[in-house]
Amino acid sequence: MLTFFRNFFKSKVGLAITMAFLGLIGFAFASMDVSNTGSFGGVAGGDSVAVIGDRKIGTAELNSAANDALRQARQENPEATMQTLLEGDGLDRILDDLIDRYALIAWGEENGLRVGTNLINSEIRQIPGARGPSGDFDAETYNLFLRTNSLTDGQVRQQIRTSMMFQQSVLPAAYGSQLPDSIARTYARSFKERRTGAIATIPAALFAPQGDPTDAQLTKFYNDNRARFIRPERRTLRYATFDSSALGESIEPTDEEIAVYYRDNAENYAARETRSFTQLIVPSREAAQNIAARVQAGESFAKAASDAGLRSTEISDQERSQIRSAASEAVAKAYFEAKQGAVTAPARSSLGWHVARVTSVTTQAERSIEDARAEIVEVVREEKRQRGIAELAVGIEDRLADGASLAAVARELDLELNTTPPVTAAGRIYGTAQPVPPILAPVLDFAFQIDEGEPEIGALPDGQTFLLYEVATITPSAAAPLAEIRNEAIAEWRRVTGDKGAEAAAERILKRVEGGESLAAAVAAEEKAIRAPEQVNYSRQELAQLGNARVPAPIALLFGMAKGTVKKLEGAADQGWYIVGLDDVTLEDLEENDPLIAMAKSQVGQAWGGEYAAQMLAAMRAELGVERNPAAIAAVRRQLLGETN
Repeated sequence: MLTFFRNFFKSKVGLAITMAFLGLIGFAFASMDVSNTGSFGGVAGGDSVAVIGDRKIGTAELNSAANDALRQARQENPEATMQTLLEGDGLDRILDDLIDRYALIAWGEENGLRVGTNLINSEIRQIPGARGPSGDFDAETYNLFLRTNSLTDGQVRQQIRTSMMFQQSVLPAAYGSQLPDSIARTYARSFKERRTGAIATIPAALFAPQGDPTDAQLTKFYNDNRARFIRPERRTLRYATFDSSALGESIEPTDEEIAVYYRDNAENYAARETRSFTQLIVPSREAAQNIAARVQAGESFAKAASDAGLRSTEISDQERSQIRSAASEAVAKAYFEAKQGAVTAPARSSLGWHVARVTSVTTQAERSIEDARAEIVEVVREEKRQRGIAELAVGIEDRLADGASLAAVARELDLELNTTPPVTAAGRIYGTAQPVPPILAPVLDFAFQIDEGEPEIGALPDGQTFLLYEVATITPSAAAPLAEIRNEAIAEWRRVTGDKGAEAAAERILKRVEGGESLAAAVAAEEKAIRAPEQVNYSRQELAQLGNARVPAPIALLFGMAKGTVKKLEGAADQGWYIVGLDDVTLEDLEENDPLIAMAKSQVGQAWGGEYAAQMLAAMRAELGVERNPAAIAAVRRQLLGETN
């Protein structure tokens, strides 16, 4: 299915749209521009990489989309680089995604589909990251969400608009698609397919040269294969931490503050009386009086309640105000006028008539301000500490926003400023397996998104410590100089040269087999001691049972060949080549109610819906018309790779 459709499941915003498999498209928009000349499709200048219908995709949008794609790639591989992202047709795939989004919106609007402002506002209010402490939408929390995710309100609205347009147009064509029974049986029967054959492995190491290349050979190899020697981007970080100790004596409570707290919380220090009760609530006054009389005559409260078909309850450590709130003033008066051990007079609440035995009475004398001073000091100190550190952090954030340097702020707070060695986005000191200081781990991702000399402040997970940091230097991802990696380049030259020798051997073996020799004989005819072919025998069902384990590439090829054919296959990472021969294909019987049929209907049916979506998007593009500007696309590629035009 199209990359566009898959990206609906990979958005960085992560808004909750009710359909189980619908997400948002994560495209960011920036104001960058790529200089270029010429004209394209009637567009003045060369700042459009494509036109869909009458809508243009600018070079800045493609540039931004590529950087966004790199950020997504780094979530899986922190050391991913722009060079590796754009290898092959990487930029074309990113542009395809942009074209699909533009086509989706243009086609929808031309066919009367609309996503209004009120609908977008409603969706924004549902973003979990935009809700405040009360659980409702909060503008400040939403702005924090935008800053944290490096988004603008306009970008979020555009993403929601695209997602909602997808719901109205493509989703109905794909959702709930059903695989016909006849096709499901065909797919299910393919699971019963068994294939036998042989696989010859031709390792590159057998053909690797033993000596070193000449300087000219090595230089040419290096120039032709610079992408093999790309170093990840490295950054040097400066940082300092501070906590409430930076507030000094300012958090110590004054006598006035202690007095104010004592006055504002006087109820906590007033004389108190708490009582515990065995309680019973009955529907009538007569029943309550009867139970009270029996208990006063010496019968247990539990027995009197049981004989009445009721069960008593225990309530503990209640103040008069609590009884008043839970029952009524009359009940509270009766409960607190009785002596300990006595039975209370029947009193009424909205629940019925209450009668109780006072099981315990606890009194606490009034506490003076001096008696409570130590306790109040602790509370007020903690309040001032929390408020002070928050105000300090906000003040520092404002100062940094106004242009204050990290060094200046560190000097004012008497903080020790630390500097890291070059670190990678993977969280390691460059050139070693040593991790970055743990205190930097929570901010490392963001530290690889900001520019040099842009100080930031962030709260660490403990909630008590704040981190001040900035990027001191950035060393872009680039090929390492040959002089620094000569030994590594020689090893790579040997491996690649050996792989070419293995490929040549594979070609010779393949020709012998095509000339009528068996695979085993063709392998044995080689001068190098290549191991005899391995016999293999697998069914598709056995491969499916591997679960998440990756099916070996030669076995996967075996299941994509015609019976009696032989093919060569390149191994991974220049490690060698394979010759795969398919001898026989057999199909086992499929029972009428074989569980494989239901499995095929479910699993293949999901892909079926994806294909519907892909075809829908393809039809939209075809109807609108798409024109690309190769010169502008090439200019964007050069800028992204840091090449000169």
